[in-house]
Amino acid sequence: MAPLRTIVVAAVFCVAACSGDKTPQLTAKDAAPPAPADAGASAPPAQTSVLFRNVRIFNGVDPTLQAATDVLVRGNRIATIGKSDVNFAEPGMTIIDGGGRTLMPGLIDMHWHTLAVRPSIAVALQASTGYLNLMAGAEASDTLQRGFTTVRDVGGASFGLKRAIDEGWQAGPRIYPSGAIISVTGGHGDFRSPEELPRTLGSADSRMETMGDTAIADTPDEVRTRVREQLMRGASQIKLTAGGGVSSPHSPLDVVTFTPEEVRAAVQGANNWGTYVTAHAYTPAAIKQAVEAGVQCIEHGNLMDEETAQLLANRGVWLSIQPLPEELLRAFPPDSEEYAKGREVLTGTDRAYQLAKKYHLKTAFGTDVLFSAALARRQGELLASLTKWYTPAEALIMATSTNAQLLGLSGKRNPYPGRLGVVEAGAFADLLLVEGDPLSDIRIITRPQENFRVIVKNGRIYKNTIK
Repeated sequence: MAPLRTIVVAAVFCVAACSGDKTPQLTAKDAAPPAPADAGASAPPAQTSVLFRNVRIFNGVDPTLQAATDVLVRGNRIATIGKSDVNFAEPGMTIIDGGGRTLMPGLIDMHWHTLAVRPSIAVALQASTGYLNLMAGAEASDTLQRGFTTVRDVGGASFGLKRAIDEGWQAGPRIYPSGAIISVTGGHGDFRSPEELPRTLGSADSRMETMGDTAIADTPDEVRTRVREQLMRGASQIKLTAGGGVSSPHSPLDVVTFTPEEVRAAVQGANNWGTYVTAHAYTPAAIKQAVEAGVQCIEHGNLMDEETAQLLANRGVWLSIQPLPEELLRAFPPDSEEYAKGREVLTGTDRAYQLAKKYHLKTAFGTDVLFSAALARRQGELLASLTKWYTPAEALIMATSTNAQLLGLSGKRNPYPGRLGVVEAGAFADLLLVEGDPLSDIRIITRPQENFRVIVKNGRIYKNTIK
């Protein structure tokens, strides 16, 4: 951007000089974009500090609530936890009387597709980039209002929306972007029609590739190129499709897509940048090849067996699995191959969670909502559904501090270096003030509109219904 800005400023000076002495002389400051105005929920005014009084803390780590106390936020960090001696509001301070309510970390969704949540499949495949980004922006604002202050985007061109959120132009969660899903020809992530074949190696002629949502690679060298492209764009981690998928039109579930050499090329490329590869894989064969090639996180894993679970445990590999609901199948016609593949995946989910518990796998929570605004509104319900396998405390710890540990694998590519998912001094101030005790009744989080009384992200208040 620096060279472009220099050109713009130079052009402004040239126009001023060529127009005579009566033309106002502009400066570089005049050529810069204006600071975002106060736009209500879209861009709330920054506070210098927020003081929560009389709150019981779920810190994201311990399975019980702490005794009532105060929490002081200064800037975008939690400054102190403990009884405060502040008796009146300082300039720029907001004081919130918690009334014994629960203060907890913002929630984290580790499997999110920012641009593919709200549109239908047809719209996602046909609409313009501008339209999809505007739709994703509206969904991002709603995601934040559901209490999810961070998402890990595991496939899609979310860089522009992330920037708008980070700069304060758009309300939304923190986004850890993967950039384009890297796939092989015919793999999960290849949405071309057979009429678009053959492809030229190194080209990006298909619509999904041009938009930056997928990247096709069929040799180790191509994989390296695609990985480097995503890192150049700002990816915090790399996403590969190591096996077949549900929504993709050409990849059966049982196929193993990349070769070991191709996966190793991706891992080397990511590791050279200090980050990691996460791989979409359902079956034992796809999971095993990915892990043996150095992949540090498996997405889904619904069809894994005992041997696969033991491998993940022995290698310390993360499992990012989702409690996929029956409603997810409604995105596909009942007589379609995609519907049948989705049914097979859903059937394996219970056993996969049982294996994750049995082998004490490092397990992350995500939702993988696709093509359904209605299901996205139930994001909290999907988290609460983990109580089929975990206690409410275990589920909420997973969706806060545990998920934050996985985010930390991004190393120096972490776009938000600092502590997330905890209520601790020095951590980022991503906080929810909750009506009731979600550790006793996790159903509280399924009604965010009424039960999330205050939502703070990065020290900014995005919702406050405490009078």
